[in-house]
Amino acid sequence: MSTSAPSAAKFCHSCTAPLGGDFKGASDLYCKYCSDETGQLKSYEEAKAGVVHWLMSWQTGVDEATANERAVHFMRAMPAWADHAVAG
Repeated sequence: MSTSAPSAAKFCHSCTAPLGGDFKGASDLYCKYCSDETGQLKSYEEAKAGVVHWLMSWQTGVDEATANERAVHFMRAMPAWADHAVAG
């Protein structure tokens, strides 16, 4: 049984981006797109807008409304947003 402290997250707890290289920000839990310059998690709406943009960038033919629905579903599985109440 290990008694060492858990290692830092390897993926963003908000969007699953890797936490190294070009994605590294000031936080050990969130990528530079999901956190501000001090490492604090951005608002749900700001993070969701980023996920919508990301989905639309690689999912051919997906409109913004569909990408928004997919982003809400995707973010419910992320530790940062698992307890976030979503209307509708």
